[in-house]
Amino acid sequence: MSLYPPPQRIEATVWSRMPESYRRTGEVPAWGAANKPGHALDSFLEGPSFDREGRLWLVDIPYGRVFAVDSDGAWTLVTEYDGWPNGLKIHRDGRVFIADYRRGILTLDPASGEVSPLLTHRYSEHFRGCNDLVFDASGRLYFTDQGQSGLHMPNGRVYRYDPDSERLDLLIDNGPSPNGLVLNESENLLYVAMTRDNAIWRLPLMADGGVSKVGRFVQLSGGLSGPDGMALAVDGSVLVAHAGNGCVWGFSRLGEPLWRIVTPAGLTTTNLAFGGPDGRSLFITESESGSILRAELPVAGRPMFSHAAPAG
Repeated sequence: MSLYPPPQRIEATVWSRMPESYRRTGEVPAWGAANKPGHALDSFLEGPSFDREGRLWLVDIPYGRVFAVDSDGAWTLVTEYDGWPNGLKIHRDGRVFIADYRRGILTLDPASGEVSPLLTHRYSEHFRGCNDLVFDASGRLYFTDQGQSGLHMPNGRVYRYDPDSERLDLLIDNGPSPNGLVLNESENLLYVAMTRDNAIWRLPLMADGGVSKVGRFVQLSGGLSGPDGMALAVDGSVLVAHAGNGCVWGFSRLGEPLWRIVTPAGLTTTNLAFGGPDGRSLFITESESGSILRAELPVAGRPMFSHAAPAG
């Protein structure tokens, strides 16, 4: 017997696909050999984030590429560099921040396409493999350092960086594959997707800057991977891309399942961002097919401090 009523099923549609001219057919890149063994990869999309002009920015991990997609679905290659960009967010000052698995936290000048290092290590120790990032209202950066952590080796980390003081705080170092992350509406709680635990962890943020009484927000089930990227709605509900399960789950602030957004493309739903004229459109990267999906929700996404509401 289920504890909750069945979630509402919402059908996503394909909004845009990576053009064939950008697909790297027949290649097995080094990132793919480690993370998708036995598979040739023409791309692997992640990190959707809207800028003030309503363009959707994306990363292509194995080939070190960053794209911007306009409201008509036209793709522009912004930059291509030697790295594995995994997550992307846009700061209120217009700078693009990248969580790069090989190189740490980078900044990207959107005009020139120049990529520069911001954070490469802590106490002379390099990061294990940065994955995703999010800003709070004051401009502090939270990011995950996943590496190859999992249930066999729960040593993934979550950090907070204050660019004004240049202070880097280690919040936890025992995560089994920390991935996507999002703050609640009061910014006193950080949700972190622990992919190999197939769960969302809840990190209460304390007044002294640390965390305490970390626990599970929801325990997921099934799929070929686990939770990946996340987003927050204005009512405090949490949207979770479940990679390897071909869907996005929506949970209330109490952890009740509200929606199951299903894909018409592949199973690898990796990340998501709210957009559209009223903020109720959810844009989802489906990395297996190199597609961007779109679904209409009954609630709007929480406005990010660094973005204007995108049109489209």
